[in-house]
Amino acid sequence: MDKKLANENRQLVRLGYLCRLQTGLTVDGTRDLDGDVVTRPYLRVANVQAGHLALDSVTEITVPRAMAERSSLRSGDVLMTEGGDLDKLGRGTVWRGELEDCLHQNHVFALRTNPHQLDAGYLAWVTQSAYGRDYFESTGVKTTNLASTNSSKILDFRIPLPDLSEQCRIADFLDVETARIDRLASAREKQAEVLDELEYAEVSDGLIPGSLASASGEWPWIWLPAHLEAAPLVRLGYVARIQSGLTVDGKRDVSGDVVTRPYLSVANVQADRIRVDNVSEITVPIGIARRSTLLSGDVLMTEGGDLDKLGRGTLWRGELEGCLHQNHVFAVRPEISRLDADYLALMTRTFHGRCYFESTGVKTTNLASTNSSKILGFPIPLPQLAIQRRRVLAVQRKLDQISRARQRLRVQLDVLAERRQALITAAVTGQLDITTARPMHDRDL
Repeated sequence: MDKKLANENRQLVRLGYLCRLQTGLTVDGTRDLDGDVVTRPYLRVANVQAGHLALDSVTEITVPRAMAERSSLRSGDVLMTEGGDLDKLGRGTVWRGELEDCLHQNHVFALRTNPHQLDAGYLAWVTQSAYGRDYFESTGVKTTNLASTNSSKILDFRIPLPDLSEQCRIADFLDVETARIDRLASAREKQAEVLDELEYAEVSDGLIPGSLASASGEWPWIWLPAHLEAAPLVRLGYVARIQSGLTVDGKRDVSGDVVTRPYLSVANVQADRIRVDNVSEITVPIGIARRSTLLSGDVLMTEGGDLDKLGRGTLWRGELEGCLHQNHVFAVRPEISRLDADYLALMTRTFHGRCYFESTGVKTTNLASTNSSKILGFPIPLPQLAIQRRRVLAVQRKLDQISRARQRLRVQLDVLAERRQALITAAVTGQLDITTARPMHDRDL
């Protein structure tokens, strides 16, 4: 955007002239706690989000009383994090005294404004405008996945400064109008969740008619309706085999008869799609390549991941010629005369499939894992091949409709996000006269 302000009378003032920056406390397990100490809640980077606070998991810390006094938050402080995603860097969030006597970590900056010159709410909105984003994204230090700022860069930020009463009007206006947009965005997100539930139900009931109505919600359970007696459960290992992938080994001898091929890692195999936009290449002996080459129709599963996604099969349709796969990606190759590959991939997304893989997965703190034996032990309803394909086509038609509806919701959410950003920017840079602006209604969006 053009950084020049629409209102020439709106001067730019260095933020350091309008507030002071309070640094937080350093977490130090070796600190002496024998004297006068206090135990207080304290905010970490994870608690300070872009535009809001996440206070459901606030930690407590014991520190000397003098240190606590130097790092205590006051209502009206504007919080910014030292590091994070580049597009969120420098976004201010107003602390309104949500927790009594709360402290903050040294990676969270607390900006304390001069209340006679700068309104805290207005400052927070300026940092969220395109004007503020341009500054913090251009001055942030970028690493591979994150970015960081520092106190000097924050205090050097030139802020558009109308008179105090105008600042308060702008902040109040944006509080109301962005809340309208946020309510509508929240409604759209809830609709997207309903579509997720509908997709789950369509896949489950479409492949195994009546399964949801008769399921108990636990594994194992007796759920097969009487009319499915002709389609018994068959262990997947009887109608498919697993091809193991290659181990990435930087010490492997590649001086002989070798080939260089693309290969899929765990990051490339998502719960419902294959990402081929960032596929790496690897050079391996030709014999290893032959044993780890994917074939169109393979159903790919990852060894580990989020529990609710564990064991979800994704069909490989030959997107990259001669592609290999890592050893942490299983390639399940169905016996094509008995098991349809699309049917198997969808079956892993049914209620039946989710119960099996979530109950047999090995859970850790944040992730879960499975193995080839458990995958081959998956009991799969196996009707005739023609019935499998007929059910897949019926389910896929419904999934296509859900996908189109989900795409429309994504477009609407993008438009709402753009409108929100444009409104904030116009208000703080003087492009919008809020004294004459017509209040928005949900129907206007």
